[in-house]
Order: sequence, then C-alpha cells, then structure tokens
Amino acid sequence: MLVKRITVLLAEDHVIVREGFRKLLEAEDDLEVIGEAQNGRQAVELTGKLFPAVVVMDIAMPLLNGLEATRQIRKAIPNTKVLILSAHNDDAYVDQAIASGAAGFLVKQTSSHDLSRAIRTVQKGNTFFSPSIARRLHDQKMARGRGALRKKVAHLSSRELEVLQLIAEGKANKQVAAELGISIKTVEKHRQNLMGKLNVHEISGLTRYAIGAGIIESSVQFTIV
Repeated sequence: MLVKRITVLLAEDHVIVREGFRKLLEAEDDLEVIGEAQNGRQAVELTGKLFPAVVVMDIAMPLLNGLEATRQIRKAIPNTKVLILSAHNDDAYVDQAIASGAAGFLVKQTSSHDLSRAIRTVQKGNTFFSPSIARRLHDQKMARGRGALRKKVAHLSSRELEVLQLIAEGKANKQVAAELGISIKTVEKHRQNLMGKLNVHEISGLTRYAIGAGIIESSVQFTIV
C-alpha cells in the first residue's frame, strides 16, 4: 500500500543544516522534501511554484527574514502551513511568528522525532510548539484568563467578595452567616447577586470562578452544599 507523502520545503540559509534536515526527513516514509530555499525571498517564490504542504522556515535569513516570508506565504498560498524552526525562542519571536501565521515553532535543539511529528501535526491543521514554548504559551493564556476574571471580580462589592470566598471554601449558608454576622437570608441574597454578576448558575461554578480569579488556591478542599 502506497503511503501518501507530506511534501516539505526547507527554508534555511546554512547549507550544512539544510542537508541535515533533508536526511532526517527523508528517512521518514511519509515525508518528502521537494525543495530547498536559501533565503526568505526564494522560500516565497518556491512555495508559489511547488505548493508544499509544509514549509520548515528559519527566522534569520538574508534578503527576506523568515517572519515576513511566512506572512507572505500564508497570504498567497493559505493551504501551505509554515513551521518555524529557529535558534531563538524568545517570547517576542514566538509572538511574531504566531502573528505572521506560523502553525508551529520549534527550537533547533529539538529532536528529529519532534520535527517529524510537528510537520505531521501542522499539516493536519493543528499547531505544534516545542515543550518549553508550549508551557509558556499556556501560562500566558492562563494569566490573561485570570486577568479577565479579575476585571469581573473588581465589580463585586467587598461583602460579595467575602461571601464568594467563604462559599468557595465550602462553607454552608449558615456558616457564612455566622462568620460574617449576617442573616442566612442576606447570604442567600448575596449568593444570588454573585451568580447574576458572574453569569454562574451553580455553587460549583462559583468555586471554579474563585479558583480561576485567584481568590482561593486550587488546593483548597471544598464540598458542594
């Protein structure tokens, strides 16, 4: 049975590095290197002629850098995926690569196994990042999410925040009332207001919200009441 190969264009200005990548990829039954570019402008031109499934693109290249080449390729040939492979893994480079339309970002210290896996992954329409970069992106996404949650929390009154924390810590209405010196009916009113303001419809949702906003630690043990 014939295996349908994923066509790859290598865009790298160092010949010895390019040759090494070619040997690594051609050892895989399902990958085929159909072209090589030694600068960014050539990468754009060859992509327009060969229509590879994936371009493996270095960032630092003469005539046209890899980020701008990626932007032009994605605009002209949107079906071709671009995988950045660079010695640089700073946040600025990664952010620019994503903004340029790259489907993935690998550091050059990556293994041949990860490179092959990344090509297969982006060819299917998914994204692939080196583990260290993926962790950073995840942490940044979580931080942005928490920032959005905290903006909502800022609209809560001091009393509502107190009630939210105690509920999230697993306190029953009676316990919250005793802790704050208010009536159970008032606790229920605060809880109803919290659910309305935060667009949450159950106690477990309030707890998840409090954890996400950093009001309580995720390690706090709680029970749903």
